[in-house]
Amino acid sequence: MKIISGKYKGRNIIGYDIEGTRPTMDRVKESLFAMIQNYIKDSNCLDLFAGSGNLGLEALSEGGKSCTFIDENKIAIKTIKNNLTNLGEKLDTVYLIDFRKFLKETTNKYDLIFIDPPYKTDYIKEALILIEKNDLLNTDGLVILESSSKDKFVYGEYYTIYKERKYGDKFILILNKTK
Repeated sequence: MKIISGKYKGRNIIGYDIEGTRPTMDRVKESLFAMIQNYIKDSNCLDLFAGSGNLGLEALSEGGKSCTFIDENKIAIKTIKNNLTNLGEKLDTVYLIDFRKFLKETTNKYDLIFIDPPYKTDYIKEALILIEKNDLLNTDGLVILESSSKDKFVYGEYYTIYKERKYGDKFILILNKTK
């Protein structure tokens, strides 16, 4: 995997092979970041289910001010820290924690929230409810969802669809707050 654009363009990202994980493919990532490019500069990002940190690292490369990386897998956390070190980024925003606990306890608000959980779970719905309940999305912020099934996108009245795309067996849905 590589960073596709920005200040780290072309730099390699270390991945790992754990059952149930799958990195966002470069062509999907490129299209996704083209859709949100006007929201990235100086943004405060949250990468839930961060895995290798692929999406959050891309956001930092393209001008994001900060990114908090959340995963409950020790190998994923080690991988993210290695990737951040290799890029010369700080490590103090990487947390080994369950996403629910983090979303209940954080007092930060975010401009971009990436949610790419293991497939065959209801984690998207749970995360969206906690983000809404704890008011974690800034007014003009976006939530970027990735899933294998469009019916996993249960988002209620708090969010509206900003953009959506299908790439093979992956669905990307970008939400913003309902005004």
